[in-house]
Amino acid sequence: MTRCLFVTHPEVVVEPLVPVTQWWLSDTGQSRAQAFARSLVGQGFDAVVSSTERKAVDTAEILGTVLELPVVMDEGLGENDRSATGFLPPAEFERTADRFFAHPGESVRGWETAAAAQERIVAAVRRHLADRPAADLVFVAHGAVGTLLLCDLMALPISRDLDQPRQGCRFAFDPTTWTADGPWQPLPHDPEEML
Repeated sequence: MTRCLFVTHPEVVVEPLVPVTQWWLSDTGQSRAQAFARSLVGQGFDAVVSSTERKAVDTAEILGTVLELPVVMDEGLGENDRSATGFLPPAEFERTADRFFAHPGESVRGWETAAAAQERIVAAVRRHLADRPAADLVFVAHGAVGTLLLCDLMALPISRDLDQPRQGCRFAFDPTTWTADGPWQPLPHDPEEML
């Protein structure tokens, strides 16, 4: 049976003067990505499909290296476009993200709308599934677009209630029935690598 995973990048280095799309994985993020990659060894995945944003690419390349899989890049898997505001302090970002999910048809502070981002991410995932209908794929992207995909897979309205609990989570889904196997699960921690 064909199965897929959707994975979000783990912890990143936050650099307010660097565009968010260029942020990279922190040491903790790299460690968690490596631990997760090792947990997938032998599970028969065929390819990794990644957003083109650096933090996702960093994650995808770790998975591809450990699993010896090709990594395909797709801009359609990018995070919702927030370039109108750039970096926002955490509290302000959270308030704006709340409005983004609460009003999916509206552009909040110039951001891409949640409805448009959902349409884009669903189309990108479906395109890769159509191109490789028998493949077991690992998609690597971002929290907000993953939440929007999860809402679609669960046939629920757009809501932040389904948002990932932290950076570095995953869910499995059945591409044939277009249903999620369950909610977000955190990527594992490897205590030896966290030292």
